[in-house]
Amino acid sequence: MLARILRQYLRPSWPLIAGVVVFQLGQSLASLLLPALNADIIDRGIARGDTGYILGVGGTMLGVTLVQIACAITAVYFGARVAMALGRDLRGAIFAHVGTFSEREVARFGAPSLITRTTNDVQQVQMLVLMTSTMLVSAPILAIGGVIMALQQDLGLSAIMAVAIPVLLIAVSLIIVRMVPLFRVMQERIDAVNRVLREQLTGMRVVRAFVRERHEIERFDEANTALTQTALRAGRLFALMFPIVLLVLNASSVAVVWFGAGRIEDGLMQVGALTAFLTYLIQILMAVLMATFIAVVLPRATVSADRIGEVLETPSSVELPASPVTALATRGRVELRGVSFEYPGAEEPVLAGIDLVAEPGTMTAIIGSTGAGKTTLISLLPRLIDATAGQVLVDGADVRDIDPDTLWARIGLVPQRPYLFSGTVASNLRFGKPDASDDELWAALEIAQAADFVRAMPEGLETPVAQGGTTVSGGQRQRLAIARALVKRPPIYVFDDSFSALDTATDARLRQALRRAVSDATVIVVGQRVATVQDADQIIVLEDGAVVGRGTHAELLAGNATYAEIVSSQQRVEAGA
Repeated sequence: MLARILRQYLRPSWPLIAGVVVFQLGQSLASLLLPALNADIIDRGIARGDTGYILGVGGTMLGVTLVQIACAITAVYFGARVAMALGRDLRGAIFAHVGTFSEREVARFGAPSLITRTTNDVQQVQMLVLMTSTMLVSAPILAIGGVIMALQQDLGLSAIMAVAIPVLLIAVSLIIVRMVPLFRVMQERIDAVNRVLREQLTGMRVVRAFVRERHEIERFDEANTALTQTALRAGRLFALMFPIVLLVLNASSVAVVWFGAGRIEDGLMQVGALTAFLTYLIQILMAVLMATFIAVVLPRATVSADRIGEVLETPSSVELPASPVTALATRGRVELRGVSFEYPGAEEPVLAGIDLVAEPGTMTAIIGSTGAGKTTLISLLPRLIDATAGQVLVDGADVRDIDPDTLWARIGLVPQRPYLFSGTVASNLRFGKPDASDDELWAALEIAQAADFVRAMPEGLETPVAQGGTTVSGGQRQRLAIARALVKRPPIYVFDDSFSALDTATDARLRQALRRAVSDATVIVVGQRVATVQDADQIIVLEDGAVVGRGTHAELLAGNATYAEIVSSQQRVEAGA
């Protein structure tokens, strides 16, 4: 999976990659040339007292060093550009693909894991590319070139390299094999920490209301400790690498000096050649050390790439139509024909055999007990999920055949849990219609019974709103979400229990204003309170995923036991209150 991701997302950056290779080659060749020049200065300049030769070769060394510096800077710059471009494109691809997911796929991965895969996992792959560009490209050149140049200086000491290099490779390989499974566990435990932290921040009020701070602290400590222990185990293995590399490096240097001194004494080798051989040996082992850096990053990047690939290769259960319908004949007619929905592996369907018709200019209400399938039914209309049987039609076309943008443009959805984005009141209201004027915003706020509290805000429409709308109350958040849908002016409005946080008086005023404002649209309301749905043109009663009643409030009250029981229970509650 890692190789596939790199091939796909590095292809646009091939000119920069070619530049990295060229400049790293230049830097490496300059590094290999310097020890040989230094040996010449020692053997031909210092040994003979030839100052002119020393200055001449020294000037050459200075020029080579400047070239080396320029090549290194350019190669690192190009490598950083390549890595950052890969991270940008990969994050964009994950974000775009997750945007196609239905509720089923989002629930499968979970928001914390998707966030980790988009940020931390992408960063691991990005780090691999950066380190490869700055280290791995030059490492084989230095290693192979160093061996060749060292052999040119003296063949008699080559046995030291033949022992040192395999010992180092074997030791490093054994450590890396132990680290790979730890990195996989580490990414999973990062997910766990994100999940616990997200739950605690989102449910802060609940935690405090039930005095569960200590319990939640213990939960976080447990997840945090598990991550810390895994990271420490991986860190201890990683810490072994440097002592091993230094041990092999120092032992090899001692061996070179020991045996090289004997060869110099026997006249088989010169001092400059010994110095150059020692430098080349250090370069070879440092090249191996650079490769070990990559070897440490590679396993974690491989695990992260697998996790990224799992997201990118997961198809959405809501498939895009091959030949999408982009033009619809009428405006707002909704029909469900024998619709059923069942989760994979479930024993019972959530919905079974639902038939429903909602005409423009009418209000259709859906009521039922908790768990009856109301929200699932509503989710089928904008294709948040797809029906497993039957058809959902909008203006005569199956929603599975309609272009998604065309479908979504015709629906104004106010979800069960209204969500506001960070920004201002105005930016949230313009979410469905970016070019809406201030007059349109105020008109929508008046209908949604939200104008008064928005005017009372310090900056009116430009008042900042925190992420999730946490700076306003639940009822205010619901009314702003309703106003956002009204600004869009779609032919179909879907209100999924969108009045639950409103008091009875505000609910009544809002419904009256809403009926006048959207008299030509199709309105579908999901409600728990009978007062919210009793004025609807037709009421659909759901129970255990099936339609058990259909009609007006009066008809159902007289002839439907389930609806009559709902009305009776709510009246008893109100009377008791």
